[in-house]
Amino acid sequence: MGTVTIGVSIAVPEPHGSELQQLRAGFGDAAAHGIPTHVTLLPPTEVDEASLPAVEAHLAEVAAAGRAFPMRLSGTGTFRPVSPVVFVRIVEGAEACTELQQLVRDPAGPAARELQFPYHPHVTVAHGIDEAAMDRAFEALAGYEAEWPCTGFGLYEQGADGVWRKLREFPFGGSVVPPQTGRVERGSVPTR
Repeated sequence: MGTVTIGVSIAVPEPHGSELQQLRAGFGDAAAHGIPTHVTLLPPTEVDEASLPAVEAHLAEVAAAGRAFPMRLSGTGTFRPVSPVVFVRIVEGAEACTELQQLVRDPAGPAARELQFPYHPHVTVAHGIDEAAMDRAFEALAGYEAEWPCTGFGLYEQGADGVWRKLREFPFGGSVVPPQTGRVERGSVPTR
């Protein structure tokens, strides 16, 4: 057995996921069709293939202790000039995503890793394309709005062709979605 590149993310559901993926492709981002629209919890991480069962068991434990929370996207942001990325902002659910990614990357767990940049939950809509196209993406989606209940996350593997494919979905153990009050109540994602 060798190594595989995995990632953990919250999928942006339909029709929003396909809509944002098509827009990303339209801005000239060649990687758009190989990357399902998502919020990253664990960025691309190389692991031994033999460790996948341990990773899945860890993710199942994290998900079983979690409960659904509201997600709302609104407007755009960018990491430029530090990183060539334009994204749609998460205005509700960001705190829950931050807590969740900390649990996924637990230093004692099989998916432990340090991040290159501080964690900032977002939905990428342009990455590594020319500045004019990045500006178009930023402006075109400035008024973008979407919301849904986040009910779990998925484990993905990047194939040799560069395409990310879902290996498994991990639904949260709790099924109650808190009312949308403009903020996520503390404890919407478990902390240890």
